[in-house]
Amino acid sequence: MSCSRITIPTVFKRFNCKISPFFGYSKASYSNAQPATTIDEKDVERYSQLNKIWWDPLGPVKALHSMNEIRVPFVRDGLVRSAHNVDLKNPLKNLKLLDIGCGGGILSEELAKIGAEVTGIDANKEMIDLAKHHSLSNTKLINKPNYSRTTIEDHVNDHKNYYDGVVASEIIEHVNNPELFVKASVEVLKPGGKIFFTTPNRTLMSKIFIIWIAEYVLKAIPKGTHEHNKFVRPGELSVMLEKNNCRVELVRGIKYYLLRNKWTFLTSQSSVYALQARKME
Repeated sequence: MSCSRITIPTVFKRFNCKISPFFGYSKASYSNAQPATTIDEKDVERYSQLNKIWWDPLGPVKALHSMNEIRVPFVRDGLVRSAHNVDLKNPLKNLKLLDIGCGGGILSEELAKIGAEVTGIDANKEMIDLAKHHSLSNTKLINKPNYSRTTIEDHVNDHKNYYDGVVASEIIEHVNNPELFVKASVEVLKPGGKIFFTTPNRTLMSKIFIIWIAEYVLKAIPKGTHEHNKFVRPGELSVMLEKNNCRVELVRGIKYYLLRNKWTFLTSQSSVYALQARKME
């Protein structure tokens, strides 16, 4: 009885992938024929099923709750470094922020707690209704976030050059047209304003840990949450931003410890990364 030898190139070939540096690979590059909308209807519908457990810090979306421990300081520090006379209790006071793909408001509320005037947008009606209801019952909020069911490409029509900061956390990997998403996200930003992303990198590492292990083995993330071919690499995102008059200022790797439900910054960007860019004057 003989066994065929399985090598790394064989595995990539079997999944119709091409190898690239830093564990990177992809099934195909982005097509020139991009959809006219950023919305993935199946993805929007999937999140409707999480309505009842969204605000459970130990439930299926607990990773989003614990991620606030690093993404809130990431946004705060990126904005206040250039600010004057910072209020230590409310460092984002008087700053208008847009939280794109806000879901039920997990990140929006935390940014509002430190003084930001937050607008949260999402295409999912159930999530927006949940976000509104939860913020009304949260007595710790000085400024209640303003929530709206809409897309970024529609929101930009009445909000060009409006926000001091834009946050796109764990959302670009869920859209159908990342180039349109980035373009519209930058257009709502004031010249000199900052835009922040957190998102998985499209690598073998991310497929193993985020999809195979986190979703299918440990079930720490709801199954079907991610599609690996929709992950965006840091270099790809940087190019999209540069095309839209932005300068990338910082890219940091992020690691999630599944069993501890903790996040930390690190040098490697092979799994998840955070990116900060400035819109040029």
